[in-house]
Amino acid sequence: MTIVFFDCDNTLLDNDRVRADLDAFLQREFGAGGAEQYWAHYDRLRVELGYADYLGAVQAMRPGSEGDPRLPLFSTFLLDYPFADRLYPGALAALAHCRRWGTTAILSDGDVVFQPRKLRRSGLWDAVDGRVLILVHKETMLDDVMQRYPADRYVMVDDKLTILTAMKAIWRDKLLTIWPRQGHYAHDVVANAKLPAPDLTVEHIGELAHFDLSSLLREPR
Repeated sequence: MTIVFFDCDNTLLDNDRVRADLDAFLQREFGAGGAEQYWAHYDRLRVELGYADYLGAVQAMRPGSEGDPRLPLFSTFLLDYPFADRLYPGALAALAHCRRWGTTAILSDGDVVFQPRKLRRSGLWDAVDGRVLILVHKETMLDDVMQRYPADRYVMVDDKLTILTAMKAIWRDKLLTIWPRQGHYAHDVVANAKLPAPDLTVEHIGELAHFDLSSLLREPR
């Protein structure tokens, strides 16, 4: 049995563009100072928690701003954001195509409020029939992943070569790593040059909708 795991942000969904849209909203509604304050809270929480907490950063802006109608407006903007419009071209087709080789599932880092909302509104949750794991530093929780999704072989599709490398070091020949070179992490040439190559690199996630994985899954690595 094979499980084909997909990351969400910048793998199936253009999260860099989502972030740009959020910043444009902040600049428009709160000005440059308000936007700077929000992203400072966001960066602090990311270090403290280990994942992006968009809604938590909104809450952090509340002290001293009680009654400011822009804060619930911003949280509504986040919750109602049209994530389905930010899927990469061919993302859903790639998910459907990879069912030929195994059970597809989402394996994502993130919080347990906003990240599920993103997956639901984007259509990704339904595309994998609700097979979703949202963890903190998923590459450090592979025993839990294996317990919940036991399999003979695994595939991981992720834009972060650091995560693919870490998972490969643990799962070794049980894992086929696929790297879509999308988003700012994938284009960090200096950082990625220090890491070993994945089993397969694609420029865009939509390429997987036309790729035959059977030969790679048969080959020992």
